[in-house]
Amino acid sequence: MVVIVLENAPPRLRGRLAIWLLEVRAGVYVGDYGRRVREYLWQQVTEGIDSGNAVLIWRDQGQEAGFQFETLGENRRIPAEMDGVRLVDFLPEQAAPREG
Repeated sequence: MVVIVLENAPPRLRGRLAIWLLEVRAGVYVGDYGRRVREYLWQQVTEGIDSGNAVLIWRDQGQEAGFQFETLGENRRIPAEMDGVRLVDFLPEQAAPREG
């Protein structure tokens, strides 16, 4: 199982992924491929994401959670490892500039 979620991605990248994966919601792509195709698709995302961001999730029975993930681009959610388990941490919100 492969899941790719895109935010602010260019239409050409979304179209390229739609050739291989089913877009079940806007920017959410799902398919069932092995490592080689997954790596090829992530390379396409890496080369085409521009200023957007993405996350790739795939099944990995060797992990405690049963899946693995990679992220790309700026986002408040960042991967963090705790006791050998990959989790998601949140960066603090940026304070709005004060007017005055």
